[in-house]
Amino acid sequence: MRLKVGDKVVYPSQGVSVVEEIADEELGGTTMSCYHLRLLNTDSKVVVPVGNAERVGLRPLSDKRAVDRAMRRLRAAEGDEADNWKDRYRANLDRIKTGDLDEVVDVLLCLADVARRKTLSFRERKMFDHARQLLVYEVAAVKGKPAEKVERDIEKALQVQPEPVDEG
Repeated sequence: MRLKVGDKVVYPSQGVSVVEEIADEELGGTTMSCYHLRLLNTDSKVVVPVGNAERVGLRPLSDKRAVDRAMRRLRAAEGDEADNWKDRYRANLDRIKTGDLDEVVDVLLCLADVARRKTLSFRERKMFDHARQLLVYEVAAVKGKPAEKVERDIEKALQVQPEPVDEG
C-alpha cells in the first residue's frame, strides 16, 4: 500500500490517522522513508517507516458498504460473549489489536450486551469507550459526518432494549 499526504488510514488499536508528511528520517542509524501520521481522535503524532506500514497493520479506511454493514450489525445487536470476564477481556483485546472494523464492532456488541445485564468493570468500560471511539472516527471519516453525530448514532444503536421474557 502506497500512501500520499492527505490520505486517511487506520492505525490498529489507535484509530483513524491522516498522513501529514512523508519524509526521510534517521532511525537506528539508518535513513528510511517514513509516514508522519496524526491520530484524529487524540491529535497525537506517529512516525511509521514506509517499509513497516503493512507489518504494523496500517490499512485504508473501510469502504461505505463495510461501514453500513457495521452500523446495521450494531442496530441488530448481534453480539457474542464469553462467560468468564478474563477470557472475554483477552478476546476483545485481541479483536481491537487487529484494527479490523468488524472486530471492533464485535467488541462493542459483546460489551454492550454485558452492560445491559450488569455494570462493566473499569477495564471493560475503558475498552468499550476505546472501541466506540475507534468506530466513531472511522465512520465519521468514511461518511464525511461530524464525529459527534456519529457518536450519537452509535449510542442509539447500542441502546437496544432487551427482548421481553415470555412468561408463558
